Amino acid sequence: MKYIFVTGGVVSSLGKGLAAASIGTLLEHRGLKVQLQKFDPYLNVDPGTMSPYQHGEVYVLDDGAETDLDLGHYERFTHANLSRLNSLSSGQVFDSVIKNERAGKYLGATVQFIPHVTDEIKNRLHLATEREPDTDVIITEIGGTVGDIEGHLFLEALRQFSLDVGRENVCFIHVTLLPMVKAAGEIKTKPTQQSVAKLREIGIQPDIIICRTEHDLDDDNRRKIAMFCNVPQNNVVAFRDVKHTIYQCPLDLRKDKIDRLVSDALGLDSQTPDLTLWQQFVERLINPTFKTKIAVVGKYIDLNDAYKSIYESITIAGAAHDTEVEIIKVDAEDIEKSDAKSIIGEVNGILIPGGFGERGIEGKILAAQYARENQIPYFGICLGMQIATIEFARNVCGLEKADSTEFNKDTPHPVISLQEEQQGITDMGASMRLGSCESIVHPDTIAHQLYNQNTTIHERHRHRYEFNPAYKEQLTNAGLIISSVSKEKGLVEIIEVKDHPFFIAAQFHPEFKSKPNQPHPIFSGFIQASLKHH
Repeated sequence: MKYIFVTGGVVSSLGKGLAAASIGTLLEHRGLKVQLQKFDPYLNVDPGTMSPYQHGEVYVLDDGAETDLDLGHYERFTHANLSRLNSLSSGQVFDSVIKNERAGKYLGATVQFIPHVTDEIKNRLHLATEREPDTDVIITEIGGTVGDIEGHLFLEALRQFSLDVGRENVCFIHVTLLPMVKAAGEIKTKPTQQSVAKLREIGIQPDIIICRTEHDLDDDNRRKIAMFCNVPQNNVVAFRDVKHTIYQCPLDLRKDKIDRLVSDALGLDSQTPDLTLWQQFVERLINPTFKTKIAVVGKYIDLNDAYKSIYESITIAGAAHDTEVEIIKVDAEDIEKSDAKSIIGEVNGILIPGGFGERGIEGKILAAQYARENQIPYFGICLGMQIATIEFARNVCGLEKADSTEFNKDTPHPVISLQEEQQGITDMGASMRLGSCESIVHPDTIAHQLYNQNTTIHERHRHRYEFNPAYKEQLTNAGLIISSVSKEKGLVEIIEVKDHPFFIAAQFHPEFKSKPNQPHPIFSGFIQASLKHH
């Protein structure tokens, strides 16, 4: 097994996750099998209880792990199927150490940061190795910035680990910032030098330095960085700002042959990558033939990362149909102050994503009504499915004040209600219905067509509230179609509206299953329907 550790310096948000994912893409195209991990220094056990404004979207894996959005990049950019072993936080580390101490597993020893905490971090690498023994390379991204006090233990653990497995089996990649000082008219390398110096103080010498830059990296600056940072000049790699799409990142890093540098550093025998299909995908993104306009009606619209996987899934589905998708971001609360038509305007499709809490709910209901009554393609995800159910109950079935008990516990018509197994749960973290679930898709439905006539599907969930089966007969008699239910408990998974060109809503999160050249079938159908509406 070979290991790549990706660290970051100077500032946060440099694109370490995209760099790690892009390297994974390139190594896969060289014929290697990769796994990716994210180590985060924050004390939360996972990001599941964080506000999207704090941490962006929560990305959910098949096994129900709530993780950082970078794991979404990992799964979209590679064929890796990740699990909770691929996500580690300081909160998990300290929780495990304390539980071990309480259980007497340290045999009376004084529990210390070294070796007990660092051993716990290293153990996660060993567990990932054991789980996927046929993997060629594990790529691990370390969150935060070198020099942050909370990240020091992770870096120390990696230093120890490189000695444990042999330095020849480890490649350290450091991502830094090369700022352009406009007044001086030149790129400054000093922040990179200082960042690498801080890393070397810890005992880690990077093998490759990736320089985030708005401009090309000339030979003079490469030589300067190589000399002061003690790396070969060829191992100083430019990571330029991409103009159109993040899926250009692997192609940009390929310009400096980073995949070959990594292969050489780790002694891997691999083939030259054939990126033809990836290049064709990117070309369709940059120069599409068609265009459509989709409104995303949400409550975290100001933060792009809050709906990261949804935006990426829309983009990927657009590429599959050779289509540029203009995404109109609509704040649901703005609709409440006015009306859906004036705020949303003329669009070819309306998507309502997941979310929690009652803010903006009535605006989303108005948006769903606008789509249903005006034959505009509609796609609801999680909360968006519940919104569609509430709107249908109120305006088609005449169930006045129908609602979800999440928003109104005293509603006379709780068409959406708390799952039975959720009753009495007080802990917020990792207590929802989470992860992959098998569902049955009914024939003669749009869903059945979209899933290529498959009768069973597996999709990822993250929610507490469900379609209330007590209202099933009343709603279906009025024209609501239940096109999929969970295999185990018969919970409603997908609903459709009769006599509508495309009105479909899913209780699960299909955005977590889209990949370049492999769009999720519902996203693909939604974009196709929007083109027909256009």
